[in-house]
Amino acid sequence: MHKSIDCGSVRKTHLGQEVVIAGWVHRRRDHGNIIFLDLRDQQGLVQVVFDPKSAPEAHITAESVRNEWVLKIKGVVSNRPEGTINSDMPTGDVEVLASDLEIMSRSKTPPFYINEESDVDESIRLRYRYMDLRRPFMQEILVLRHKVVKFIRDFLDSHNFVEIETPILIKSTPEGARDYIVPSRVHPGMFYALPQSPQQLKQLLMASGFEKYFQIARCFRDEDLRADRQPEHTQLDLEMSFVHREDILGLIEELIIQLVESVVPDKQLTNPFPRLAYHESMAKYGTDKPDLRFGLEITNITDCFSNSDFQVFKNVIKDDGVVQGIVVPGQGNMPRKKLDKLVEQARDLGAQGLIWVGFSEEFNSVNNGSDNIRSSISKYISDEEINDVASATKASANDLLLIVSGEIKMTQTVLGQLRNSLGSVLGLANKNQLEFAYIIDFPLFEPGENEGQWTAAHHAFTMPKDGDAAKLETDPGSVIADSYDLVCNGLEIASGSIRVHDRELQERILGVLGYSTDQISERFGQLLESFDYGAPPHGGIAPGIDRLVMVLAGLESIRDTIAFPKTQSAVDPLFGSPGPVEDVHLAELKLNIIDTD
Repeated sequence: MHKSIDCGSVRKTHLGQEVVIAGWVHRRRDHGNIIFLDLRDQQGLVQVVFDPKSAPEAHITAESVRNEWVLKIKGVVSNRPEGTINSDMPTGDVEVLASDLEIMSRSKTPPFYINEESDVDESIRLRYRYMDLRRPFMQEILVLRHKVVKFIRDFLDSHNFVEIETPILIKSTPEGARDYIVPSRVHPGMFYALPQSPQQLKQLLMASGFEKYFQIARCFRDEDLRADRQPEHTQLDLEMSFVHREDILGLIEELIIQLVESVVPDKQLTNPFPRLAYHESMAKYGTDKPDLRFGLEITNITDCFSNSDFQVFKNVIKDDGVVQGIVVPGQGNMPRKKLDKLVEQARDLGAQGLIWVGFSEEFNSVNNGSDNIRSSISKYISDEEINDVASATKASANDLLLIVSGEIKMTQTVLGQLRNSLGSVLGLANKNQLEFAYIIDFPLFEPGENEGQWTAAHHAFTMPKDGDAAKLETDPGSVIADSYDLVCNGLEIASGSIRVHDRELQERILGVLGYSTDQISERFGQLLESFDYGAPPHGGIAPGIDRLVMVLAGLESIRDTIAFPKTQSAVDPLFGSPGPVEDVHLAELKLNIIDTD
């Protein structure tokens, strides 16, 4: 080793000892005759002192060094002088008095500061990702990710799970997103697909007799990206035989609770995790991945306006629409400019408009008429309706009520988005709180793009709830799936289900989704065939490692949890990928590039 101790490991217990340290120059300060360097390695920082009296040659060399140069330094560990102790550093009460200095590598001027947290454009960070990863902030995140994955492996091993790798090059198996396609050189005109998830493979492992399987799986989806998506992601893929839903939910809940207590003990966690039915989550929060760190629940107030003279509400109710709202506590006097922005935001989200009602400080059970509100429809709303709305929504003095009317799904979506936005803007969410919850009982199918067409809400291999299989052909929209999501702080962390293990039932579900007999045989034959040879009842779940780390670290972007991510346009600025390939490689693959312009 070039060093005898890590920079961040030097302590008072090493006083008087000669040590050899190596790392990057984090910061350099020249105080006249004496030069101070903070030397950084993965374990942290330590201050190094170059005194021309005790080490003249090392001092001369130190005059030339700059930030991010790589140095090897020999010296003696000493106490820092009184008044210079830095309590913010683990090594802040000691320093190394240098005797020798070796320059191991020089650095150009970095494209951004490594030694301070600054607002650097993400494209620059990703172009120089090897520099970005030197920052203590980024190193802490990747170390946290390592600890998360290690804890998961140790936990599942203690519960008798077997880690089994599955292929990356497989046949295209529809999962809801586009596949990444890989051409075969030895079979011209034929293609592999990168797995969106190991769905069929893990079910085949259950049919193979492995009752508890997992892997830290790489998955690939050619879909539009956002802050919590990447073209390639990592998930804990987990499957169990002879289980009911509660067996899986209980196991994951135990894993998450112990994981948080072990790797991020400063985070607050609600235990046990609540379980919300899909329809309940949509009705209360307007989303199937609610942020439960704050209230602002949606209330259906259609009945309050059943006899309304307000034409907008009258027409909506006549067309079987709804009137719904959320109460924002203490915001009854929100400035008109901010209210106008909320109206504009609601319209951008698909609403015809947003109606607001501000309750004054004098509003109460006695003073509850139109004289004690300010509203965009104050002249159209009666005192009785004001009273009914306040009672239904539990609105009180100085509260703000936001109302959207129209088709139910639209009103839920718009109010759900406004709820999340207000929770962020008003600082309602405790950033140190982790509010995990299970969303259960999703519909098995959702309407497709064309009338009479159906798509799988989760995926095609999900078991219908008891008794609902009888409605597959007659009323598919009412079939409830034995599926579940784990959500936390407004993000979907995991998705899973009890799987179909009966060939006839699986073929019926695929038939509802529009697959022909030949398509079923060609795309799913290997899985269906395994059901003919005795497949156990089984189920599983797949928490996303990237999103889980994002939540645990309190980050805004999934890209900060990944060492070398892609941009939101699926580009890697470091390697310049995707990029063209040479004609010789296209020829080997029997491929031609067609100009579509």
